[in-house]
Amino acid sequence: MFNFHKDHKSLANTALFVFVGLSIFIAVVPAFQMQETKPLPSMEPLTEQQHRGFNIYIAENCVSCHTQQVRNIEMDNAWGERPSIPSDYYFSKKRMDVWRQSPSILGSERTGPDLTNVGKRQSGEEWHLLHLYNPRTVVKESIMPGYPWLFEEKNEQDIAPDDRVIPVPASFLRHPSKKIVATQQALDLVAYLQSLEQPALQGDGTAEFIASIKKKKATVSESEETGNLPDGTALYASTCAACHQADGEGLPGAFPPLAGSAIVNDENPETLIRIILEGYDTRPEYGVMAPFANMLSDEEIAAIATHERGNWGNNAPAVSPQKVKEIRKLIQNLKE
Repeated sequence: MFNFHKDHKSLANTALFVFVGLSIFIAVVPAFQMQETKPLPSMEPLTEQQHRGFNIYIAENCVSCHTQQVRNIEMDNAWGERPSIPSDYYFSKKRMDVWRQSPSILGSERTGPDLTNVGKRQSGEEWHLLHLYNPRTVVKESIMPGYPWLFEEKNEQDIAPDDRVIPVPASFLRHPSKKIVATQQALDLVAYLQSLEQPALQGDGTAEFIASIKKKKATVSESEETGNLPDGTALYASTCAACHQADGEGLPGAFPPLAGSAIVNDENPETLIRIILEGYDTRPEYGVMAPFANMLSDEEIAAIATHERGNWGNNAPAVSPQKVKEIRKLIQNLKE
């Protein structure tokens, strides 16, 4: 017994016994005791295309720079409407087979923004494709590498009717005479990114973001008393600037400019409000703008429209939430 420290066989067996025992106690037993996680009612499984995109997302190692976890701290409110819960990962955590667990998408570093809700923040396909080809086309300060191998260069006469041509600005083309066409891999990856929307909770849901509960209550109270609109500058920066750019100049061939726009400066803001609510499709001149009716409140749309109508040389009257409410109701009546 006193020679235990000299008995190599006993030392190895003891270390193995302790390791196995701790593994069972810490990992295996709790796993069996945990209640089975179920998907949220509003969640839908990935389509075949989205699943292929998920595999490309993993293969290109996007998880090394992007997380998919909204923590319950106030600073993470920018990435989701609530903290993440286990059910959010129901369709991405299933085992690949008996021997392999599904790849983790939680991530551990945010060199780039969290992607939990990117399908809602950036729902347009053109934006994602441009961003994949060369991120600097839509985000000038981006340090993300481009993925040109997910695209093909073709002469205009070689483009097939079903090819997805990307409106890349001439300054970013290696061969200005050629067109950039998205491969199926690029389209699959974008389909997966567009599917990333934080599902809504029913009932009371989970706790709110730490340190933001009192702040939110105070903001609501202040809004009720003063009638002030939300911060239109911040809303524009988080919702619109990625496409229309921070200076409102847009992106030639992809996203129209707002500076000097006749629609933005119109005395009657109805057309501008309808575009924000319903989206806009002016292909092939510009890319498709997704609708924001289900993403933004009347107050938020009024704040964004007011910001656009009063900046970059634009000079048009402010927009009220009541005006947005009237047009939203008008659109709903037309659809019924």
